[in-house]
Amino acid sequence: MSRGVLAVGAYAPANRVPAAAFEDAWGRFEVSGVETTAVPDADEDALTMGVEAARRALSAGGVDGAVLDVLTFATTTPPLAEEDLTPRLGSYLGAPANVAGRTYGGHTRAGVDALLDALDREGEGTALVVAADCPAGEPDDPRERAAGAGAAALLVGPDAPATVVETAAATDPRPGTRFRRAGDDRLDGLDAGRYDRAAFVEPVEATLDGLDTGADVDAVAVQAPDGRLPYRADIDDEAVAAVETVSELGDTAAASVPLGLAHAFEAGHERTLAIGWGSGAGAVAARIEGTAPVEASLSVDRELDYTAYLRRRGDVVGDVPDGGAAHVSVPSWRRSLPSRHRHEAGRCPDCGAVAFPPAGACPDCRSLTDFEPVEPARTGTVEAATVIGEGGAPPEFAALQARQGAFGVAVVAFDAGNEAVSIPVQVVGEAAVGDRVRAVPRRIYVEEGVPRYGLKALPVGD
Repeated sequence: MSRGVLAVGAYAPANRVPAAAFEDAWGRFEVSGVETTAVPDADEDALTMGVEAARRALSAGGVDGAVLDVLTFATTTPPLAEEDLTPRLGSYLGAPANVAGRTYGGHTRAGVDALLDALDREGEGTALVVAADCPAGEPDDPRERAAGAGAAALLVGPDAPATVVETAAATDPRPGTRFRRAGDDRLDGLDAGRYDRAAFVEPVEATLDGLDTGADVDAVAVQAPDGRLPYRADIDDEAVAAVETVSELGDTAAASVPLGLAHAFEAGHERTLAIGWGSGAGAVAARIEGTAPVEASLSVDRELDYTAYLRRRGDVVGDVPDGGAAHVSVPSWRRSLPSRHRHEAGRCPDCGAVAFPPAGACPDCRSLTDFEPVEPARTGTVEAATVIGEGGAPPEFAALQARQGAFGVAVVAFDAGNEAVSIPVQVVGEAAVGDRVRAVPRRIYVEEGVPRYGLKALPVGD
């Protein structure tokens, strides 16, 4: 088989806000076809969601990050407007230091563009294409009410079970349909009605005209800014409905089509059409034959009311207090990244004990030694736990607490070979002594304008 998709991972935040919550708050809900939208926790963003999807893609493919030759990240909502995020993504995954990093952004077609570029590069070995997004608009804007969140990752390489058999593209300059001003994090648009619809429909239909076989497929994963536009184009409605995610997750921007592909492969569709669209406007279509294994986590854990939703978005929180933070310099933080991103510990070569962090004297034999790196399991058991109540957090965690409320902290025993290592960790949700938890990527806090990331503990089953 030729180069194609080897495996897929998908992830969406567990929070959902129903359309009824917007309708109760505003007296209306103008977004057709959207029943709920996924809402990131206060410590989630495009990078953390991308890591979650990437881990699942590697697991579905039966490989680890060390096999990667290329790592690609596509998003319209990066945590920082300028910084290459692939090194942090690779650190979480244990990718080699010489992995080639590529970034795509600027429009919602970025996820599909990244995938097709990775598929087109013969001889590059194994690539992981990660698309993650969490768009936002003004509270009274329909774009905000459609805005969702999610991520999908596609493992690409030779001898793949799912391959692209043909592609087509079309462009038609139509500015103003969907954009973000420089320095702004909220979506906007001219709301020109017929003009906006044509900016979506005409490029999409032009790509279909460019395919030799048209849209004779079982499923169509098409860009979905809302739940209505995909059905405006001349595409089989049933094929679109078979794999759409916008009704449950909302507008996932660059991750929209990759998430649809994950759904299509999981359902076993052998002929899938992927159509990416970007405002501006342009579209690209790819016809895919075959399926690939999928590991996905798109389940709902909690339903948010409108006030809780606004808190998660940071729209109704006060100022963060100044001073008092336990400052950790960037160089010191950087030296600890293997431990923070992968819980990397160290095994004493003299007695075999496992230490976290892997520095200083051995906790058992007290010898000063060079520890052998060891990576604990991602699941563990809570040994001790408490809760930091509102107002009790250090200043660097005040923003998180204002948006999400009280949070737990715990000491968790993670298996590390024949030993176990106890690691202090912040808890997402609630966990008691004896509970099983898993390590999940989350933003820890922001210092000097730079997000700092690590691992937190999430109860198993959440």
